[in-house]
Amino acid sequence: MDLSSSTQNPEKKEYSSVCVGREDALKKSERMTAVVHDREVVIFYHKGEYHAMDIRCYHSGGPLHLGEIEDFDGRSCIVCPWHKYKITLATGEGLYQSIDPKDPSAKPTWCSKGIKQRIHTVTVDNGNIYVTLSTEPFKCDSDFYATGIFKVIQTSL
Repeated sequence: MDLSSSTQNPEKKEYSSVCVGREDALKKSERMTAVVHDREVVIFYHKGEYHAMDIRCYHSGGPLHLGEIEDFDGRSCIVCPWHKYKITLATGEGLYQSIDPKDPSAKPTWCSKGIKQRIHTVTVDNGNIYVTLSTEPFKCDSDFYATGIFKVIQTSL
């Protein structure tokens, strides 16, 4: 086997965990931003749980770290401040309300657009918060805004 010609599939890339801050600071502020392996993420502490996702909204690149967290249909969501898109913290699903136009008495119901925002793993060890980037092998709409010219947090070299 020729090792020099083998290339790693970027979709199957494995990332190490990166320490992004202290647990007490995140609990106090309820959110923080970080750059993890050149990918900008926002980390939330909400209702006793930690969540991390790409910082830019899948729809139009809105700054999710500036959005409000609200519950919709029993699911905690970040609401994009630009266009009010609702994204579940736990799964990255985009939510919307729908009605049956043929039923005049129909009430709106919450529906899923599927996973739109890439979610990352958060762990806590000895008071430190670590983020491990997702290695899920599917393309996610938020991937488009996750790198390149859309970066808002600049790393110092």
